[in-house]
This record gives sequence, structure tokens and C-alpha cells, in this order.
Amino acid sequence: MAKGALPVSPLAPAGGFPALPEVAGVRFAAGAAGVRYAGRDDVMLVEVAAGAAAAGVLTRSATRSAPVLWCERCLAGQRGSDAGFAVLANSGNSNAFTGAVGREAVTETVEAAARALGLTPDRVFVASTGVIGERLPAERIVARIDALAAALSPGGAEAAARAIMTTDTFAKGAAARIEIDGAPVAIAGFAKGSGMIAPDMATMLAFVFTDAAVERDLLQRLVTEINGRTFNCVTVDGDTSTSDTLLVFATGKAAMAPLAGDDDPRLPVFRAALEGVIRDLALQVVRDGEGASKLVEINVTGAASDEDAAKVARSIANSPLVKTAIAGEDPNWGRVVMAVGKAGAAADRDTLAIRFGPVLVAERGMVSPDYVEAEAAAHMKGQEIEIGVDLGLGGGKATVWTCDLTRAYIDINADYRS
Repeated sequence: MAKGALPVSPLAPAGGFPALPEVAGVRFAAGAAGVRYAGRDDVMLVEVAAGAAAAGVLTRSATRSAPVLWCERCLAGQRGSDAGFAVLANSGNSNAFTGAVGREAVTETVEAAARALGLTPDRVFVASTGVIGERLPAERIVARIDALAAALSPGGAEAAARAIMTTDTFAKGAAARIEIDGAPVAIAGFAKGSGMIAPDMATMLAFVFTDAAVERDLLQRLVTEINGRTFNCVTVDGDTSTSDTLLVFATGKAAMAPLAGDDDPRLPVFRAALEGVIRDLALQVVRDGEGASKLVEINVTGAASDEDAAKVARSIANSPLVKTAIAGEDPNWGRVVMAVGKAGAAADRDTLAIRFGPVLVAERGMVSPDYVEAEAAAHMKGQEIEIGVDLGLGGGKATVWTCDLTRAYIDINADYRS
């Protein structure tokens, strides 16, 4: 973590952490275990009531952490039990690249949480975020678990969200309220993430809870599908974390018949609300990108396929040259041309068109005859930038969100372990 407190991102949502609705069947607690940071909460515990369904997506990094490997087994083996769940997460240490010692730390903390809440260890999900390659002081977390269990409260989500922050400059929460079968349904979640963001499933840590009744396999399909359009479409620095975890729990406490199939006429309302919450969290991660001063939306259309469109969008979003030009408010469209060309997708110079916001910059293989650089430069001065690329080859499209790359990114990461 960088020395001293980081200033809150200029892209942080106005009003601070939102007022999240309480979700029936879910309780939260946070506390200070001294894993790495002094004078702040760094561990959180969530209890989810019996009868809930759990779903999730986890990083596909080849060097994924011990907690991620544990969660993989929990997600695969949850059938045949109606018991509740727990989530135990810490900041300051990712328990990644720690070998047998890391696996032992997971076992120790999971077993302690299971004892405190009357669960079997396989019902306890665990997540860690922070420095890679250092031993997790599991004994410090274990020493706090009984106190955390005693402090569990339906209204403790914000404290839990703050406990998992690392270089985050603000806590990230989002919520939605809908009706299904005439009954109120709540969805609430929080996330952390600021750097090492180029997800290959989800991004950093995110936990979402709803009192909707949703059959487990359907919930997993929804989470996987929504993740592909949200967390998997954001990038800060092109680096995929060893610890990325998105978990979603549906307690079934709302007064509704369970959603059980893809053809359920009530499903679109729930899907849209869940996707709205998850997208909100994903975009907050980009808004808090380390050193970020601008949120960038990249829309690619006209590709030979959606896959090609995504390749081009990611190539633009992850280009240091594009990102630094945005930081300097320079409409340097040549860098966008470069990023398109290196993406590995089908492209044709003579069908390519580029826009900065509403301004047509280039078309048919050259600068647009109507292009006025001052108009593009004016768009680049805003806090929210849009880059549009039409490849002119087909119907493929994709949207990716990123941020600019400023000197502050270097300052934060140059002394992260100090």
C-alpha cells in the first residue's frame, strides 16, 4: 500500500457509500485483526441463512490464490445440503503464492469460522486481497472470529465493505429494489478493487446478496452470463489478479415462488436488477482505478464477430499509449489506430471509423475531412470519455470500460509494500 492516505478518486460517486437495504437472511461484521494495516478494520465475516443458494465466478489465473482454490471446491460441492453459508475475507495479504502454508491458513480460518457459526467448513467461502507471496498470519484472523460472530448485524454491510479495501480510495456499494409476485425483493452488494484489474472472470472481490428465491443452477447461469458483460469488461492496468472472486447469494426469504427456469416470465425483471447492481460495482472499480482521473467507455461495432470486437476494445483499453493520451487530454487518434491494428482481430484500414464522443475523427483509412481537433480536445477534457470504433466488417460489437493512466499510478505502485 502506498505511504499515507490516498486522496479519494475524483470519479467517486457523489454522496459516498449508498444506503444499502437490509437483505433478509444476511448478517455482516467487521473487525481489526492486524493482518497488515494498523488502526483499521481488515477482516469481515458474512453469515447467510440456511436454505440459500450460492453462485460465483473465480479467476482463471494459473497462479490463483489458496482462497480461490478453496472457493472452487465450495462452489462445486454445495449440493445435498440446506445449511447456511459464511464468507470470511481479509485485506492486506492475498494468501497467494504461499504453497502449503497458504493452504493451512485457509483451513485454520475456515474451520474457526465454521465452529463459530455452526457450519461445516465446506459452507465457508474465504477470500483474501493484498500483497502476494507473504505468509498470511492466520492466527490473527482466528483470534477475531468469535468477536466477529457475536457482532453480526443485518446493517453491517458498509463496515464489511471498508474492511476489504486495499488501495481503494472509497468503499463501493450498490443496490436495487424490485417486486416479484407482488412482493418486495432486495439486492445489495459491495466490492473492492483499484489496481491489478484486467479480469478473466470477475474483478478483485465482490459479494452480492438478494432475498429472492432462485434455483441454484439458474443463479449460477445468471452470474456467469452477467459477469461476462460487466466485471469481465473492465480493465485498469491489464493485470489479472490472483484473487478475483465474485460470489452471489440468494436467501429465498422474499415472499415469492422460486425462479427456476430460463423461460420464467418473471426472470427478466430479476436479471436486469441483478445486472444493474453488478455493473454498478464493476464501474465503481474502474472509477477508483489507481491514479485515475477519467472514466473511459470504449464501444467497438462493425466487427466480424463479438469476439473480435472484444479483442479490439481490450487492446485499446489496455494500451498505455492510449491511456496516457487520455490523461493528457490529447485526442491522439493515431494511438487508437495502433491499438486496433495490434489486437489480433480482423480489421481493414479502409473501412475503419473512429469517434471521440460525438466527433468523427477518422474514416475510410484517413482523417475525416470534417474533423476539427478542437472539438475532440473539448471532449477529452471531461471526466467521462467515450471512444467509438466501427470496423465496418460485420455485426460484432463489444463495450469495455477503463480509465486513464496517470503519474499517480506509478506513485501508488512503486511503494505498494512499504
